[in-house]
Amino acid sequence: MAKVKELKIKLVRSGIARNPNQVKTLKALGLTKINQVVTKPDNEAIRGMIATVSHLVEVL
Repeated sequence: MAKVKELKIKLVRSGIARNPNQVKTLKALGLTKINQVVTKPDNEAIRGMIATVSHLVEVL
């Protein structure tokens, strides 16, 4: 069985005073606090979400 690739995503800037779409995307990714790191599977949906908030997150 092939191992699923994963992305580590870190919130580096706050979602306060951002476009509501960006705030919802951060919540959907599970990012609520600065410097919080979450691990998500590497797929097109997650990559699209990262692109939406690329100025707020860092991919490790």
